[in-house]
Amino acid sequence: MMLHEPHAAHVRKGPPRPLDAIAPIPATANSFSMTSEDEIGDTLTLLAEHGDAISMYTAGSREPVLGRILSVDPELPHFVMELNEGSELKPGNVTFVATLPNAKLQFKLSKPDWDALPGQPLHIPMTFPETCSVLNRRATERVETPLGASFTASMVANDGHTHEWPIYDISLGGLGLHCTKAEAKGLIKGRKVHDVVLELGNETVEIAEIEVRFTRAFRSFLLGEQLHLGCMFVNPSPEVLSKIKSVLDKIHLVP
Repeated sequence: MMLHEPHAAHVRKGPPRPLDAIAPIPATANSFSMTSEDEIGDTLTLLAEHGDAISMYTAGSREPVLGRILSVDPELPHFVMELNEGSELKPGNVTFVATLPNAKLQFKLSKPDWDALPGQPLHIPMTFPETCSVLNRRATERVETPLGASFTASMVANDGHTHEWPIYDISLGGLGLHCTKAEAKGLIKGRKVHDVVLELGNETVEIAEIEVRFTRAFRSFLLGEQLHLGCMFVNPSPEVLSKIKSVLDKIHLVP
């Protein structure tokens, strides 16, 4: 789940400065892998919209090449990296590092020669990585729900109708939901929802109250315009936490 506060409009930042450099994720860190092409595309698109700094480490160098993502193809798994003026990428392996409000993102790409677009020496076309490492900065570990399993949250929204939305990720502290903007009307930051029923595979969990902590609009490569809701459990009972922990333990066992 990409964790971002809502805002009225995206304000693209200027070229990264040396103080914006981001250190790679330590090999011993407890990170998890993001492998969904759809989610990787959404994450790279968000970084492009904000103009967030990207630190690129080439083989044998501890000093990063700085840049940002210029654009992401809306249909194909391609993006364009924009290097800072005067920078260049050495051929071979490159480790890319970026930060999100509640996580650090890292992925690796390799190419014999990083050819730039014609007439645009600072703009380098690239293909999505197959996987990204994500290091959470949360009080509780977030786990993506497994493919092929039914993980949903049912609740009565502001329109008075009961909605059932897919759960994208879950932790002992809360969960992430995906839905359309129309379905989530009125569910702004700070809004509380009562009597939520979670279907977590073979486990049903009733949550007395959740609170919307952030919303983020994004475009899904598969579903079009969507909204990501980040929700926190409010004073969950020991029984609820025990059930969720059991589910998380089972997800960890899935190869």
